[in-house]
Parts: sequence; C-alpha cells; structure tokens
Amino acid sequence: FLRVTKQYLPHVARLCLISTFLEDGIRMWFQWSEQRDYIDTTWNCGYLLASSFVFLNLLGQLTGCVLVLSRNFVQYACFGLFGIIALQTIAYSILWDLKFLMRLSRTSWARL
Repeated sequence: FLRVTKQYLPHVARLCLISTFLEDGIRMWFQWSEQRDYIDTTWNCGYLLASSFVFLNLLGQLTGCVLVLSRNFVQYACFGLFGIIALQTIAYSILWDLKFLMRLSRTSWARL
C-alpha cells in the first residue's frame, strides 16, 4: 500500500495543510459582494478600498495555496499566508471578539 501511495502522500499532506486557505479563498470569490460590504460597513472605508482589501485577501490566499502545492517559493508562500492571517485578524476584528477568543481557548484546552 505504501509503495503505491508514497508518491501521492506529500501532495495530500500539503493540500490538508492549506485547505483552510483554499476554502476561504474560494468562498471569498463566490461571496465577493458580502465580503466587500462587510469590510465597507465595519471600517467605513468606501467601496474601492473594501474591494481592494477583498481582492488582496483573495489573491494572497489563492496564490499562496498554488505556490505551496507546486512546491515553488514555499517559504515566501507561507510568510504570505501568515500575513493574510494577521491581516484578517485586524480587519475582521477577531482579536477583540471575546466570544471567538473564548471558543478558541476552550478548543485549545480540550486538545491538551
């Protein structure tokens, strides 16, 4: 079994690692207007800036996923995906959402 699947396992492992970014990027493509409107109403930044943010977020996630899966510039792709996480944390006010942080800490403690 391992001889047959050995060549595919690294690709499957990379896909599992970036699956959240891939799903979020695809969802962002299909929910473009909702994402843009949320950023616009939350930050009151205007249509153009909100659209630019959503585009940057979408492009960063999908480009990072493609680079990781193709094994090109993996270190830079990982830094880019980390930057997307930091950007989303600030833009979507995740850092100050007490309910989200409590749910996150509860699941972290459950793993221990």
